[in-house]
Amino acid sequence: MRPAALLLDFGGVLADAPPQRSAPPGLVLRIFNLTRGALTPGEIQRSVTEGAAAYARWRDEDWPDELSQAEVFERFILPGWPPAAQVPVRGAVRKLAYEWAWRDNWALRPGVPEMLNFAHRAEIPLAVVSNSLSGAAHRDFLDKAGLGDLFAAQIYSDEAGVRKPNPQMIWHATDALGVEPEKSWFVGDTPRRDIECGRRAGVGRAILMPSPRTRTEPDGPAPDDVVEDGFALLKILKG
Repeated sequence: MRPAALLLDFGGVLADAPPQRSAPPGLVLRIFNLTRGALTPGEIQRSVTEGAAAYARWRDEDWPDELSQAEVFERFILPGWPPAAQVPVRGAVRKLAYEWAWRDNWALRPGVPEMLNFAHRAEIPLAVVSNSLSGAAHRDFLDKAGLGDLFAAQIYSDEAGVRKPNPQMIWHATDALGVEPEKSWFVGDTPRRDIECGRRAGVGRAILMPSPRTRTEPDGPAPDDVVEDGFALLKILKG
């Protein structure tokens, strides 16, 4: 049977990009201009790179609540900076978080447009359920890819105030779509974060679409299905 709704993670499922090893150059330049030389580009680059690594370690813990964008900068970026640098950054956190989250090399995973368009034509409601520092960046990418209008809801952790594996992320989506979790499917790329979230929320089918990130996550619950890409998920939807 087809699902009453299809919920999909963004990174690793809808789109992916190679790992980012250092601070985005555009973000470094924007901060340098904002702070008017209070820090050198090298100091900013090191601080953001180290802060991103610390934030990633925090994300690996099983926290039910999400940090706000301001809290991310306060905890992981700004400590040790002179006031002349901290003040302008605090005033531009939303734009800086967007720049940090955005990836110029995001690419749709194979078969994703075909799968989404089939689900839309079949009147299966679609929703994004994703942890994110800036959901606005993900929305803009999907819009530019010509897919944004296919989604009836987009739930991002920076806006929801909770993050997967907190089941409230999925319940936000099913509430917005007006469907029951047990009649919905959720597709993610990590067992510990996504499949666990699906299990906690009581979805009807928790599906794993492995990505390079899958191997870096600790073990989690077994999925109901494993699909290679959007084409494989489309085959399941077609039955």
